[in-house]
Amino acid sequence: MKIVYIAHPISGDVSGNLLRISTIIRHINLTEPDILPFAHYVVDCYALDDTVPEERERGIKNDIALMQASFIDEVWLYGDRISNGMVQEIILANKLGIPIISKSEGTKSFKYT
Repeated sequence: MKIVYIAHPISGDVSGNLLRISTIIRHINLTEPDILPFAHYVVDCYALDDTVPEERERGIKNDIALMQASFIDEVWLYGDRISNGMVQEIILANKLGIPIISKSEGTKSFKYT
């Protein structure tokens, strides 16, 4: 089974974006039998306050550690834009040699290298 990191904007409409991410993960689970969608940051969004700099930094630290653990096969980009957090995920994925795939129109114009 391929493990795919789901990158999606969070800031702005946090609750709406979490719902969109949940819908994406549900769709992948129901239509892609060989893909395991992974979006650990969803739990951090409920446990940490993104508006508190120290808590946001902890979430980013968690994100970096999990990406560096070398079990993610690809990063799939979703959303209407590439957020600042997604840029950092893309940079890290590039550094680690993890393939990046745009899955929505809003992420297709971004240059990943």
